[in-house]
Amino acid sequence: MKYDEIDKKLLEELAEDGRLSYVELAEKVGLSRVAVKDRIKNLKDKGVIEKFTVVINSEKFGKKVSAFFEVDVEPKQLQEVAQNLADNPNVASIYQMTGPSTLHMHVLVEDFQMLEVFINTELYAVSGITRVESSVILKRFKSRTGYKL
Repeated sequence: MKYDEIDKKLLEELAEDGRLSYVELAEKVGLSRVAVKDRIKNLKDKGVIEKFTVVINSEKFGKKVSAFFEVDVEPKQLQEVAQNLADNPNVASIYQMTGPSTLHMHVLVEDFQMLEVFINTELYAVSGITRVESSVILKRFKSRTGYKL
């Protein structure tokens, strides 16, 4: 699919502030409000825009510990294990990966005690997991959701 500079500018503006009105976006890209609305609808219909959301600072909301996990899984159990972990409310994201591990997972919990509980009762207890490595974030320098143009 080809997108022109106006589409790219609309996406950049929405990525920066998804609450901008059609009028505000129209002013920024030099189109009418109706034209902007149609373009955004087209971008949504084609799946370029998956959804509009809010980004919550997990630390300020009580999730003080952020950890990444590299998880190896028995191949025959990959889908089941991945879905089981994806359904866990502490799991922020999970990806199937190439390389030394099967799954890459980001977990957010309240404190280190809850991290220990998560590891021992919700991760190690999952049948099909063969290896787990973890890394805890000490300081966040940059964090971004979605694709930045």
